[in-house]
Amino acid sequence: MMLFGKISQQLCGLKKLPWSRDSRYFWGWLNAVFNKVDHDRIRDVGPDRAASEWLLRCGAMVRYHGQQRWQKDYNHLPTGPLDKYKIQAIDATDSCIMSIGFDHMEGLQYVEKIRLCKCHYIEDGCLERLSQLENLQKSMLEMEIISCGNVTDKGTLSICF
Repeated sequence: MMLFGKISQQLCGLKKLPWSRDSRYFWGWLNAVFNKVDHDRIRDVGPDRAASEWLLRCGAMVRYHGQQRWQKDYNHLPTGPLDKYKIQAIDATDSCIMSIGFDHMEGLQYVEKIRLCKCHYIEDGCLERLSQLENLQKSMLEMEIISCGNVTDKGTLSICF
């Protein structure tokens, strides 16, 4: 019992474990891996399927044209002809999407709504990238940006299509 008391006193005396700050870098690295663009995959399965995979892998949801329900489970992505499922709406609430993954949106032609809510990795550069996507400019009707702390006025002004 005396040994346990000494150990617990030593543990309570530690303010911060030396490896705890490294865990933040680990999660940032893992999120970057989830956002990595595979151009071969986009070519093989098409932009809508590849973007769906990316968004769901990062915790977002997508809704396809002609469907009312949101697709949230990566393992239940619809199968069938590659051109059958076109993304109509994206809800990226609490997801880990970041700028390096936005090339997935390059070929999307039917997205009408994007919701970015509490996306910690979204920054001005992400919104600037969205504004450069011509197909998106033609199809977008609505965009919500809520509680994305790294977005400034500069970013919001850049998406004024």
